[in-house]
Amino acid sequence: MIATPEGRLVLVTGASGMLGRAVASDLLARGYRVRTFHRGASTPAGTELVRGSVTDPVAVSRAVDGVDAVLHLAAKVSFTGEWDEFVATNIDGTRNLLTEARAASVPDFVFVSSPSVAHLGSSIVGEGAGPADPDAARGNYARSKAAAELLALAADKPGFRVAVVRPHVVWGPGDTQLVERVIDRARSGRLPLLDGGTALIDTTYVDNAAAAIVRALERIDIAHGRPLVITNGEPRPVGELIAGICTAGGVAAPTFSVPGSAARAAGSVIEKAWMVALRRGWVSDEPPMTEFLAEQLSTAHWFDQRTTRNVLKWEPAVSIDEGLARLAAHYGGSSPTANRPAPDTV
Repeated sequence: MIATPEGRLVLVTGASGMLGRAVASDLLARGYRVRTFHRGASTPAGTELVRGSVTDPVAVSRAVDGVDAVLHLAAKVSFTGEWDEFVATNIDGTRNLLTEARAASVPDFVFVSSPSVAHLGSSIVGEGAGPADPDAARGNYARSKAAAELLALAADKPGFRVAVVRPHVVWGPGDTQLVERVIDRARSGRLPLLDGGTALIDTTYVDNAAAAIVRALERIDIAHGRPLVITNGEPRPVGELIAGICTAGGVAAPTFSVPGSAARAAGSVIEKAWMVALRRGWVSDEPPMTEFLAEQLSTAHWFDQRTTRNVLKWEPAVSIDEGLARLAAHYGGSSPTANRPAPDTV
């Protein structure tokens, strides 16, 4: 059964980010009314904004008042940072939303998670959505998202349906998490390939991820109570994907390679030193390499999409090649740094 908009009011957290904005736009296009919840002052056109943080139960209560569904995307996303910060936003923030949504008699809740919650450092080859493991997941982001996912799944009860989706490596125009970092580091010669860039990985174009998240709401009667991994279903060597992003952004793709094992060892050392510098205020951005990032760039991670597509009755509409063409159009064929602000992180 597919739920229809029928004037339903949907709360989208994290709508200031690329994926959250795409989700809000997709909802509007389908006829939903949309309320967004974040700390910034801007909101996608056509939506209602409630300002606040998921860490504030009072603000969360205002945000969920009168809504028919919650799509929860807000999260602290970083390769490094203090554990308490991840707990406050990703775990406690999710708990606040679940608690206040239940108190407000909101019937449907979609939690946007990450495949990293079940990535234990080894290759993932054609697997489905493994169980979230907060103890074994790699890095504070993955550990905190794993704990939050378990909270969300435990809250799934009659009268309060909770669906969990895990979009994998979402990218597209306006992406500061992957695309801008790849382009910036390639331009400055700081982007090596690991093990020649041969690891086969799945990614998800942003419009596809947004459509699948909305579809999880529309199919929540079937989708609730279990995690579903979302990807384009087009595994590519990571070096090929990086080259495509670089070409779209007008920079030369990296050609030098380092062993993945060396990068993982170096990433572990760099991350520890970076945390010291971060605490002392010497740096404010992301480290050039972490153990988790090195693992992601040097191990295969692609997923069996049959269950996801059967449950959601959904297929990606934009191929990887079409996504790269749209990315090139976004940059206009010129230098990616011309006439635009520098990325907020490097």
